[in-house]
Amino acid sequence: MAALRDLDGRTVLYTGAAGGLGLQTTLALMARGATVVAVDNDPAKAAALEAEAARVGAGRLVVSTADLSDLAGFRTVLDDLLGQVGAFDVVINNAAIYPSRPFEDYSIEDHQAVQRVNVDAAVVAVQAALPAMRERGFGRIINISSITLSGEWANLSPYVASKGALVGLTRAWAREFGPHGITVNAIAPGAFPTDAEKIHPDPDGYARHVLDRQAVKRRGHVGDIAHAIAFFAADEAGFITGQTLHVNGGWVMS
Repeated sequence: MAALRDLDGRTVLYTGAAGGLGLQTTLALMARGATVVAVDNDPAKAAALEAEAARVGAGRLVVSTADLSDLAGFRTVLDDLLGQVGAFDVVINNAAIYPSRPFEDYSIEDHQAVQRVNVDAAVVAVQAALPAMRERGFGRIINISSITLSGEWANLSPYVASKGALVGLTRAWAREFGPHGITVNAIAPGAFPTDAEKIHPDPDGYARHVLDRQAVKRRGHVGDIAHAIAFFAADEAGFITGQTLHVNGGWVMS
């Protein structure tokens, strides 16, 4: 990916950029020429991202920590970041929380907490980026959804609902923002070996379960997601909008 410079001059706002698939995907976007504004809620992971970017000599990185559940505070952080970089050309709404337990054990406050981080923070990010995108006549919004919408997972109902909401927003925003040269798409990753899998009591058994379900008999890796994100962020995807791309090795086909 380092040989490609198709994101030269682009500034990418990436939430949840320092954990899970985020860190390596951030580095991949930087290698393509993008300036990445990485927002994460974990200072230790944010510092690790900065250190890794310096080690590999990737492009420009701006790192900020923020509590995305504090929507007003998050908007203040974004305004400060806009003051540093000028505008966001690409927004990747990736940050998410995923508490796991039976439906009857969630309170309404639990549901609202997941919605606030996984969906409402995405709304705040797009609201911050949209004026400059409209003015420039260009923008790319990429929402990270989930394979869990297929219905094969129990005990994740607030998370599944939030990821479904992102797909709905993808379509609504695509229709509304399209006349301004802004595309909006979603990516639904399959099961990737990240910290998110630690919610499963038997990781090895879960890995076997994943391979049994997939048509492609290997685990997903960060390049699979990085390529998809970079494609939607680039000029070549300018006639694709309102779509959800499933990156799951053929587990779910639609």
